[in-house]
Amino acid sequence: MEDDVGEDTSDYERIGGGEAVRQVVGRFYELVLADPELADYFVGSDLVRLKRHQALLISQVLGGPAEYDGRALGAAHRGMGISSEHFGRVVVHLVAALREARVSEDIIGRVGDVLGGTKTEIVEA
Repeated sequence: MEDDVGEDTSDYERIGGGEAVRQVVGRFYELVLADPELADYFVGSDLVRLKRHQALLISQVLGGPAEYDGRALGAAHRGMGISSEHFGRVVVHLVAALREARVSEDIIGRVGDVLGGTKTEIVEA
């Protein structure tokens, strides 16, 4: 999914832009929803909206357009009782989706660093 490009090319551009991000997000949700430890968190959720927000957030994290318009992560996850273990499972699924899309490990590492920084906002239990 990645091309050899110059140093000043964003990770967003390196992986193929918006369409690549949408594919990764689609696969990510397939993995999460198939995980019996996580699926209940999404019962009754508007998955189209969630996927859109996730794609915008991942795009921004990758240095693409800063168009994320969802609630702050803490507010969006408050009261869900998300454990550290479940947070870790979500990260594993995102990494798996990125690897399946042949995203390079350096980009995956940077995404992981950003995700790690959000853990205190999301984990409650």
